[in-house]
Amino acid sequence: MERLNDILRELGISKVKLAKCLGVSRQMIYNYLELDDLNKWPKDKKVILLNILGIKSPDELDDIKVDTDYIMDVEARINSLFENTNKSEVDGTNIIFNGLAGKQKELLHNIVDELKEQLVDDKDENAYNSILYLYHFLQTMQSSKELKYILAYMSKAAGYTKPYEFVYDETDQFIFESVLFSALSLYRSGNASKSKIAATHKRFVAQIEQKLENKMSRTLEINTAKIQAMKELGYTEINEDNAAEVLSKIVEIQSRKVGN
Repeated sequence: MERLNDILRELGISKVKLAKCLGVSRQMIYNYLELDDLNKWPKDKKVILLNILGIKSPDELDDIKVDTDYIMDVEARINSLFENTNKSEVDGTNIIFNGLAGKQKELLHNIVDELKEQLVDDKDENAYNSILYLYHFLQTMQSSKELKYILAYMSKAAGYTKPYEFVYDETDQFIFESVLFSALSLYRSGNASKSKIAATHKRFVAQIEQKLENKMSRTLEINTAKIQAMKELGYTEINEDNAAEVLSKIVEIQSRKVGN
């Protein structure tokens, strides 16, 4: 089994990807790989793995030489496996992948598998809250370049991305990564006690509260304009037929205030 783990690592096949290939959970993959003999795997899963690796029996594992040609062959077999799996699924569960190209589809599939794996235990509130925060992160990411830089930093720190790879603005990303590294180093050193940074956290809280206040004020302003717009137009509710007209009236009402 040690040789199998080496081969999977050389091929770049993660536990998540292997789980997807075999149609099992990631935890089950860990269980399989802890066994001392591939022949102890469920027969159907063993057959799929052997087909992916292009061999007929576990005895041939030692004969495998992982080079460029072999990697390409394995990748082709995996892609073929995914295509056949997608074609066989007729229950509509793959609708979220519609319109996506190959690598985008595979990435989304891996993300969904990873999220499902972490959410499977409905009693694990930490996992739920972490995924909830991740959802908020994704919702906000397009409006903040720093959030993208955080992702790049974490990818590099985990060894998935080369340290001098910059896919965004190189100078900006370089500066941000350096600052974040300094901040995390200070945090991990144990010298950043709660009392020492209380003032900084207070400013952080104040900034958030100000944003929430501005958001509430803006929401109230829009609701007030909506009520006024419906009143001026003689409507009691917004529906598909009058939505465009009401929206236009709201814009007009708000422009009056700007003019004043």
